[in-house]
Amino acid sequence: MKEALFYEKTGDRQVRCGLCRFHCVIKEGGRGRCNARENRDGVLYSLVYGRIVAENIDPVEKKPLFHFMPASRTFSIATAGCNFHCLQCQNYTISQIGRDSEIHGISRTPQEIVKNTVASGCSSVSYTYTEPTIFYEFALDTAKLAKEAGLKNIFVTNGYICKEPLAGIAPFLDAANIDLKGFDERKYLDIFGAKLPEVLESMIEYRKQGIWLEVTTLVIPGVNDSETELKNIAAFIVENLGVDTPWHLSRFYPTYRMQDRPPTPVETVRMAAGLGRKAGLHYVYEGNIPEGNGENTCCPGCSKVLIKRSGFRVLSNLLENGCCPDCGEKTAGLWE
Repeated sequence: MKEALFYEKTGDRQVRCGLCRFHCVIKEGGRGRCNARENRDGVLYSLVYGRIVAENIDPVEKKPLFHFMPASRTFSIATAGCNFHCLQCQNYTISQIGRDSEIHGISRTPQEIVKNTVASGCSSVSYTYTEPTIFYEFALDTAKLAKEAGLKNIFVTNGYICKEPLAGIAPFLDAANIDLKGFDERKYLDIFGAKLPEVLESMIEYRKQGIWLEVTTLVIPGVNDSETELKNIAAFIVENLGVDTPWHLSRFYPTYRMQDRPPTPVETVRMAAGLGRKAGLHYVYEGNIPEGNGENTCCPGCSKVLIKRSGFRVLSNLLENGCCPDCGEKTAGLWE
């Protein structure tokens, strides 16, 4: 347990958390929406500091990051809890903890995470599986040490962090993948539990901070699979994040509280990818589809296949110093 950053005392032993955009007002003895931060006698504490519930070595492509150190391995960690309550969460067993739940996890220090990352041959630390914003204090301490050790740091996030905390960790963050779950404000609130404009503002802030950014949209039948909504997502990325921002479109499979919907038809994902390319995006990827070439990176100048992938494996990489060997066009990303 560690005293939280970014909160203020509001009197009567209440506190207001300023870490994420919910700005929870928490009474004495209560927890915030994430259930990972608790007010004890007017002091807000992180209950999950150093309590690791997931610790794995992953290909960086699994995050997914396709334009960031391809074929490298990343040391992935998570603590319990999340500030979103998505009905389709695939990691609900560790993200959706109860308000009175005991916080479980293996005890780890930031030093141990960095040591284990180096020992495993990984090039980066990923704060992932659950929402890294809610274990900000541990992520920040770890990211600082990781940077000193020559490692990269990655956030896989829902994009709901406030500006000040983001600015605090930005010097140590190298890349992020943000879930843009749809483009309908009412559905965003009802299904994912958050406000769409706040996510969009946060995404723009990530870009302003100079963090390499990739975007993922899980395409869910009857939720966000209309041409209008997908066009709006693509337009937002083009206009606010830039045409070089990779957009990952993933196929949905029934899980958690969305068992009543079928898997997304492959044709729908490919339709969405076509809309992204038509909008002007240079790099659009089709995820969770075993067959096809939808995960390859092609040159925006001459369309040559530069990086060929199968699942999370890089089969070939023809980039030369980040450029196409045929036409010399620069491919956006961090390749070293």
